Amino acid sequence: MGKDSYEEAIEGLKNLLSEKGELKAVAAAKVEQITAELQTETPDTKFNPVERIKTGYIHFKKEKYDKNPALYGELAKGQSPKFMVFACSDSRVCPSHVLDFQPGEAFVVRNVANLVPPYDKTKYSGVGAAIEYAVLHLKVEYIVVIGHSACGGIKGLLSFPFDGTSSTDFIEDWVKIALPAKFKVKSDHGGASDAELCGHCEKEAVNVSLGNLLTYPFVREGLVKKTLGLKGGYYDFVKGSFELWGLEFGLSPTFSV
Repeated sequence: MGKDSYEEAIEGLKNLLSEKGELKAVAAAKVEQITAELQTETPDTKFNPVERIKTGYIHFKKEKYDKNPALYGELAKGQSPKFMVFACSDSRVCPSHVLDFQPGEAFVVRNVANLVPPYDKTKYSGVGAAIEYAVLHLKVEYIVVIGHSACGGIKGLLSFPFDGTSSTDFIEDWVKIALPAKFKVKSDHGGASDAELCGHCEKEAVNVSLGNLLTYPFVREGLVKKTLGLKGGYYDFVKGSFELWGLEFGLSPTFSV
């Protein structure tokens, strides 16, 4: 029996209830049975990606878009997010979900291991364009780099030999952006287990990305003028915890001898 047939049966029983009160107990039991069957996915039921997208959008349109006309009316005029967020592409760590960002609050870049590469107009122009747009045009007030537990990209960083050979087309070249984090945690925590080492490296890689942000001239300018701040974050979805820390930036005074 298809979903529509189930729903038609339930509706018919409800109508019968309204007409014949003496059947209330029998019909109520039948409604409960049909509802349970409807909610139970049989082994033969296949996931339909198109249907999932459709139902997801319908829910969003009904429960969020249509109920917030003022918000979406303002967003139609333009965006002015306070945050730029770098987060991992991992499906378990959506920053808007974890931090409850509403539409228009955060300009988000997601990639493997939430990495920010150093300034490079050729190799990393996609990331550079996002940072430039966020800082110079959107005037974001904070750039936040968020790492997370059980990160596959960081696990790869720790396991790849980086000896001139390569087993991937893109991943090794990308995650080696965080090689300084790998070197540091192996030096500082040489006796740690693989899981502990990975946890340390997930956080240290965030610090590497914060340091790389300083190679962008418009980021440095924003920090000097105090119109921009940098934050590091770490979401542990196993423990359900979130850490946040800052990056202090200042200029040393010039001395003449």
